Amino acid sequence: MNAEFFAAIADIEKEKGIPQSYMFGKIEQALLAALKKDFPANAECAQVVLDPVEKTVNMFLQRTVVEEVDNPKTQYTVEQAREFSPDAVPGDVINEPVDTRKFGRIAAQAAKHVIRQGIREGERQQLLEEYQSRQHDIVTAIVLRTDERKGGVTLEIGKHEALLPKSEQVPTERYRDGEKIKVFVVDVVSSEKGPRLMISRTHPGLVKRLFEMQVPEIYDGTVEINAIAREAGSRTKIAVSSKDENVDAQGACIGPKGVRVTDIVDELGGEKIDIVRYSDDPTEYIASALAPSEVVSVIMLDDGKSCRVVVPDNQLSLAIGKEGQNVRLAARLTGYKIDIKPESQS
Repeated sequence: MNAEFFAAIADIEKEKGIPQSYMFGKIEQALLAALKKDFPANAECAQVVLDPVEKTVNMFLQRTVVEEVDNPKTQYTVEQAREFSPDAVPGDVINEPVDTRKFGRIAAQAAKHVIRQGIREGERQQLLEEYQSRQHDIVTAIVLRTDERKGGVTLEIGKHEALLPKSEQVPTERYRDGEKIKVFVVDVVSSEKGPRLMISRTHPGLVKRLFEMQVPEIYDGTVEINAIAREAGSRTKIAVSSKDENVDAQGACIGPKGVRVTDIVDELGGEKIDIVRYSDDPTEYIASALAPSEVVSVIMLDDGKSCRVVVPDNQLSLAIGKEGQNVRLAARLTGYKIDIKPESQS
């Protein structure tokens, strides 16, 4: 019976990935609770020990041998102890075996409940650790179904499901059942039903991770992503710098014949990407952030948070962008409020 018991615990580890040591701890707690239910008068001295090496389950009432008993629930006199151990002397510890066949039905049911609960908790903990290892990373998911009323999309990630809310979807994208898509894991939260993945297709982290995956110079730390501003489905600006003067950060991100950035644009459904050069000099950084527009001058204002940018007259609409998008993204990228003026008015 014991061999089958320990084999079953080993099978749980293989099938569900729950460590045997974790399950042994839970089972000891369950059996101890059951033992205390059946022997309430001896609850203080009840003990349970599982030995996976010897494959034994030992349940006993443990008492200390004393000359004069102060607590009969945890102590034996020498005479009482010698009924179990003929050579007992004061200071010895007597383990009185408990016949588990005498367990009551209620106590046995309680033990089963705790064991089942332990398995569920182990699965949740394992799932939480698995999810946390994917936090701030990209995972590939399969579209299962779309809620036509609320707009949420249920995805299959590994063996589990996650919800892509409408608020985290790119407005221009439509998802088909069975389609594979990449999503960014924003966070992992615990709930009563277990851990949940908070996923997104609109988060700037999706663009950052795509560049880290596509550009070896970013992966090895030679090129750094300093900032990202994104309007998902439309346009992203990404500021990069190089720690090696011999490596062109923008060129590394664009790749030979533009292949690296093109692959990322394709993954994002045609979203435009401006790769700009980061600089510690705010005037240079702001001018670069307004790409593809040319800039005549950048004047920092006294408040330290604003600037006035002068552009050629024929570049004004390009600098501002459609519905102000270019200057809006440049402002978010740099952290400065940008006021654009044409050269003829400056």
